[in-house]
Amino acid sequence: MQQVPDPSGSDVPAEAAALVSGAVANPDDSQDRAHQAGAVGAATALVSATDSAASARSALPGVLVDVPVGVLVIDQRAGTVVYANTAAVELAGNVSLPVAIDEWGTSAGLTDLSGQPLESTGSPLSVVAEGTPVAGEAVRLGPRGQREELTLWVTGFPLSQDAEDEQLALVVFLQIDGARGDADPDARMQALRDRAVLATDICFTITDPRREDDPLVWVNPSFTRVTGYTAEESVGRNCRFLQGPATDRAKVAEIGRALDQRQVVTETLLNYRKDGTAFWNQLSISPVFDGSGELVSFVGVQTDVTERVRVEGERAAAFAAEQTARREAEVAQAVAEQARADAETAREDAEVAQNRLALMAEATSSLTATLDRTELLDRLADLCVPLLADWIFVTVVDAYGTVEETAGRHRDGLADELRAISAQHAMHLTPGSPSRQAMERRQPVLIEQMTSDRLDDVFAHSVTRAAYDRLGGHAVLAVPMIARRRVLGSLALVLTDDERGFTTEDTELVQDLARRAAMALDNVRLYQAEHEVAETLQRSLLPELPEIAGVQAAAHYVSASTAADVGGDFYDLLELPDGAIGVAIGDVVGHDVAAAAAMGHLRGLLRACMWGATDPDPGSVLGRVDRLVQGLHVASMATMAYVRAVPPAGEGQPWQLVVADAGHPPLLLRYPDGRVEVLSQAHGLLVGVDGATRRTSVHLEVPAGTTLVGYTDGLIEQPGADLDEGIAALVQRLVDAPADALPVDVCARAVDTALDRRDDIALIAVRFG
Repeated sequence: MQQVPDPSGSDVPAEAAALVSGAVANPDDSQDRAHQAGAVGAATALVSATDSAASARSALPGVLVDVPVGVLVIDQRAGTVVYANTAAVELAGNVSLPVAIDEWGTSAGLTDLSGQPLESTGSPLSVVAEGTPVAGEAVRLGPRGQREELTLWVTGFPLSQDAEDEQLALVVFLQIDGARGDADPDARMQALRDRAVLATDICFTITDPRREDDPLVWVNPSFTRVTGYTAEESVGRNCRFLQGPATDRAKVAEIGRALDQRQVVTETLLNYRKDGTAFWNQLSISPVFDGSGELVSFVGVQTDVTERVRVEGERAAAFAAEQTARREAEVAQAVAEQARADAETAREDAEVAQNRLALMAEATSSLTATLDRTELLDRLADLCVPLLADWIFVTVVDAYGTVEETAGRHRDGLADELRAISAQHAMHLTPGSPSRQAMERRQPVLIEQMTSDRLDDVFAHSVTRAAYDRLGGHAVLAVPMIARRRVLGSLALVLTDDERGFTTEDTELVQDLARRAAMALDNVRLYQAEHEVAETLQRSLLPELPEIAGVQAAAHYVSASTAADVGGDFYDLLELPDGAIGVAIGDVVGHDVAAAAAMGHLRGLLRACMWGATDPDPGSVLGRVDRLVQGLHVASMATMAYVRAVPPAGEGQPWQLVVADAGHPPLLLRYPDGRVEVLSQAHGLLVGVDGATRRTSVHLEVPAGTTLVGYTDGLIEQPGADLDEGIAALVQRLVDAPADALPVDVCARAVDTALDRRDDIALIAVRFG
């Protein structure tokens, strides 16, 4: 359970309202005396904080001004009303004070229940002024303007007990519904009493500290309504039965200490109703003493403030600002005249907290949205300035502590000064640098005031010291960025305004941000390391196209893997020993590192079969590859197309192409005039399906300037479309290219579309002649 102070500062008015419920609670004589004692005790607690009755007069109005019942303070000796709160002014109108008691009653239009003026029947106001408590009496309030006739319940009692002091009395008016249809006067009076009790939601209790465990001896009906426990279930028990698992034990202990010291105490606790539901309970307890000074009872006033706590809690959007708002609310309770200013401050702090909460959400989404370290550092700096600091410097180090990269941001720009810090200081951090200290200690380093001596320890060069002076700064907070037990760098936040400083909440917030940034940085580090491995593997698996006389070639590769730029698709171009040219394109089932490894083996087998074939026919070459794949278990299945191109026998003669296909998408021929042909006549089973199958080849003659285009199915696959549609779209893109387009331009045209990226893409274009 947590203490939840009331930001409206209504703790003491709740005690004043308790005077009403205490004075009219029950007609039983013994309990009536206890109620009256509780009321006097609560009122005395208000007066006891002042030095005299005169100062009590000034203290009471400040407490009772906004109580939702009419309250008068009466000077007993003068017989005059010396104070009326807002509700009482509404009853009598704007009557100048002080005013005689009966005159005030006449101005308000008060009569008894039969309609007789009070001054002719013994006014309860006069009775109270004479020093006699009035436990409760019903009166009428005549109509005025828009106001209808009302029935009021009047209760009152003296506030002062020292005959030598100024004598004051308190009178409270509570509006209740009349019971005019009841013929029995006693029943009518009892009904009015009951309605007076039920007219307030304030719970009133009395305990007897002279009995073991200080049990409840009386509770009013409001207590039953709020808690769900009947009077029979409550009386005789200590009121701790309202506590539960989330009740703040520190607050309970504080209440216990106050009771042991016989002091007035007010706390807000999380209590539980009989049905188990929780509610916030604002509790005020006052000790009551008899004439000889003996403690006879404790009077408790309880108010359900759950709704108020919920609304205030919604405004407090983060822990740090919530604590600030609570402290300011407590100040507002103690200093009523500052309540409005403090409430405004609390709202501003809540907005700051909401902004900081939004910062954490934005940091998570922004920092994890990029795998580029420089961009990540820039985003981090933008998040911090100006929300958290006036300027920031971010340092990234390698595994040996050497600075690798920096980033800075100042709310006023000052890019030249930041570059000077980066070039002259950040790359050679001194032992006195807060950033270096934070990384070495793995703990935040807070410098509340950057003195001249401290700056001399931080900056080794006059150039960087001058740059810092231009940037400005009196307070520095350096926080290490640690992820997976490794220090990756530090954040150094600087404030230039002497009126500002870094709080504990600021430090915790920056630590949280640094952890998120470090994890994002480490993800970038791991990605880059994996990417470098992938690039190395990629370069080893996919060859650089050789320069061959009479041939122009270009290739393109796109991996579907998000972990590494490698996959199972491949291409190859080879000048064979007999002067022919071999062109191959293939696709191993799968598109990940495992597929890439299988592809490397398969490409090696194909090259060996192409180079040393006893029968150079492409069908025979693919057949041999098929048998080796199945015998050596190189790959599960793969598609492949192989073309053997024989240069012309003489000037003006055509190229001779021999094509064999093992389940691969048909190759394309782009003739010198821009026309494109689909080589659908070459086809066969996938490699790895049947090693005994006999593969055939297709022989073609093509003019010089013809471009052969081989591709894998990732280029022609689109969601919701079949492969024929994808091939037709690819053909159209190639037709739309200029007739004299070079192979590199042909590749660019081929991939100039919205790629599905769910499969790898390999593409090779070879122009003959």
